[in-house]
Amino acid sequence: MTTVRDCRARLRRRKDCFLADQRGAVALEMPVITIFLIFSLLLPLADVAIAGFQFISAWGALRSFGQSIQYSPPTDFANSSSWTASALAKADSKHPILNFKLVCGDGGALCSSTNTTEFPKYYSYQTTVTLAPLLLKAVLCSPSCTFTLSYSERFQ
Repeated sequence: MTTVRDCRARLRRRKDCFLADQRGAVALEMPVITIFLIFSLLLPLADVAIAGFQFISAWGALRSFGQSIQYSPPTDFANSSSWTASALAKADSKHPILNFKLVCGDGGALCSSTNTTEFPKYYSYQTTVTLAPLLLKAVLCSPSCTFTLSYSERFQ
């Protein structure tokens, strides 16, 4: 009949045997796990981060252009083509300004000699952001990879 001591002694011998038999199974699994983590987690996360940085950069360019023209409004809203050209020269070259409009009144009509006395007067413009994701093209670029950001602010 075996005693409790004999069972414990056998278990200790097995345990010692298992501890002595470490053959580096982790070393074989590690490249597979690393490749899986890089391609399933890190590269898609990098795509999202790059897209976020591009949107933040474009939005910052829109805001800074708006600030630059906010503090130097045109003197004549009816004939502001020279002012518009000089204002567009201040824009960031990475994010060109598109569809720049000076609007007079609540109706959204462009400023002209007939409505320059109407309030509010505001400006409106747009820029585009083009994404180039590596893995998340289907998610980030559903219809296309080009997005248009609009910005508008009141002069008065």
